[in-house]
Amino acid sequence: MQMIRKVLVKQVVTEKSKEELRKNFYDHKMRLEQECQQLRFEQRKLENKRNVSKQEISERFQQEIKNRKEKMKLADFKLEQLDILEIGSEITEKEVDALVEVNVGAHWDEIMGEAAIVIKDGVVVRIDQ
Repeated sequence: MQMIRKVLVKQVVTEKSKEELRKNFYDHKMRLEQECQQLRFEQRKLENKRNVSKQEISERFQQEIKNRKEKMKLADFKLEQLDILEIGSEITEKEVDALVEVNVGAHWDEIMGEAAIVIKDGVVVRIDQ
């Protein structure tokens, strides 16, 4: 019988991967900043229309802007943490599903134990079972 279990994908931190992560976090932060500017523009546009509640529009847009600013703070925190990360350390990147063969007499703890795929600069370097 086959079943699906979760497997962690870990990345070994190298100078190259650190730079890629830094670029991704920075790009994400810039996208969020652009979204905030776009929301402010849309807010002003809607407030100039007649028969609309400026307070209601303002509250709704401010909440959306606040959400994006929180995400920007998180991106800043991740950038700070990235600077602290040592080369050679492993970070969890994501989780994937894997098919596992289950047979009568198999040890359940071994089947369900934590498994990980370790990647270094895009190349699988180790599979932990």
